[in-house]
Amino acid sequence: MSDLRFSGTDQYIATPDLNMAVNAAITLARPLLIKGEPGTGKTRLAQEVAAALGRPLHEWHVKSTSKAQQGLYEYDAVSRLRDSQLGDARVADIRNYIVRGKLWEAFDSEQQPVLLIDEIDKADIEFPNDLLRELDRMEFYVYETRELVKARHRPIIIITSNNEKELPDAFLRRCFFHYIRFPDPETMARIVEAHYPGLRRELLAEALAAFFQVRETPGLKKKPSTSELLDWIKLLLAEEIPPEALRSEDPKKAIPPLYGALLKNEQDVHLFEQLLFLHRRGGRA
Repeated sequence: MSDLRFSGTDQYIATPDLNMAVNAAITLARPLLIKGEPGTGKTRLAQEVAAALGRPLHEWHVKSTSKAQQGLYEYDAVSRLRDSQLGDARVADIRNYIVRGKLWEAFDSEQQPVLLIDEIDKADIEFPNDLLRELDRMEFYVYETRELVKARHRPIIIITSNNEKELPDAFLRRCFFHYIRFPDPETMARIVEAHYPGLRRELLAEALAAFFQVRETPGLKKKPSTSELLDWIKLLLAEEIPPEALRSEDPKKAIPPLYGALLKNEQDVHLFEQLLFLHRRGGRA
């Protein structure tokens, strides 16, 4: 396992410290807990690690109603009762009504897989603790069939969190932690160029300048993310917006064109427009 090394992909520009975190988690055989503001590529990381290392990927997207047991398996008693009433011969074998969860699928993989547990902080506070034993021992017991399921290979586990709630200390102790910092302009330029090779340098420079100007506006409720920048540039290209349109000095055109890809509520639009207008008026005074 320690021979595996991740260094990003053509479509996923990973910083050296992120690469180091992934490889450290692989070496330690511990889950990698990834935090960072929305849109910084936390979920995508697992997909790119699997692709780069040539490993199967199992994705468990956690919801507010998710229970840890669902990641192991679920017993469909309702279907078994219905089939018994219909005289279905399948009811004789209870295994026909055991639905495998994402952890079971990963444990049963013939090749070491990558397992994504996405947005773990969405679930109940006890959710992470309920997985401690399974993630430690790489096994769990199926009471209905009286069998012990053991992982063929220890998965490379990547867990993401948006910091909606604090995670238990016992869970944190078992993880290797990394916070994905928002990309600086140089890294962001590389990310954009990876998605839009051949993009005109002037348009890239003006788009990044406008994007970071929006992000740095004090008081924004929702700062635009990397994914929103990529959407915005796609629209700029589709509409053939020239670079000079992104640096207009007209206060009436303070908001970037197609701003709906960047600013997501009317308060932020009004705030940005007001602050930029005051800044420009002060500059002319």
